[in-house]
Amino acid sequence: MQPYQSRIAKTMLALTVGLSIFGGSTLPAPAKAAAATSSSIASKITATGKQYLGVRYKFGAKTGITSSFDCSSFTQYVYRKNGISLPRSSKQQAKSGKYVSKSNLRAGDLVFSDTNRDGVINHVSIYIGNGKLLHTYRVGIGVTISTFKGSTWDRTYVTARRVI
Repeated sequence: MQPYQSRIAKTMLALTVGLSIFGGSTLPAPAKAAAATSSSIASKITATGKQYLGVRYKFGAKTGITSSFDCSSFTQYVYRKNGISLPRSSKQQAKSGKYVSKSNLRAGDLVFSDTNRDGVINHVSIYIGNGKLLHTYRVGIGVTISTFKGSTWDRTYVTARRVI
């Protein structure tokens, strides 16, 4: 047997023994761990966002400033505080992560709307579960929690994205 053939044979033997000892596959455990991690990150995102309830709305608010937000600077800031980078605008954010249907929303998903009904996404919210959105809009309202079903955000819904 050639030296490289001996190494291959030893490697194959080690893999075979390893698989027989450990039962072949441990893939389900990481998937469960990932789900638990997603849930805890979503909770942290919600908690971070709720710290800013009542902060005033300002269209075009500067990135990283917490004295005022527009919808996308708010989501960008909250997710960044939790280790997730998002682009600046709602239109750009709508291309992040992966698509999720309205019926499969989970806490931490981004919900996008076209409130002008002109075919252009112009609003982003954070779905926080139980049919609620955490977001900011309009001067005088600021960062707030809104009901999703039947709202303007629901009627002008375009897409949702999972970035966690």
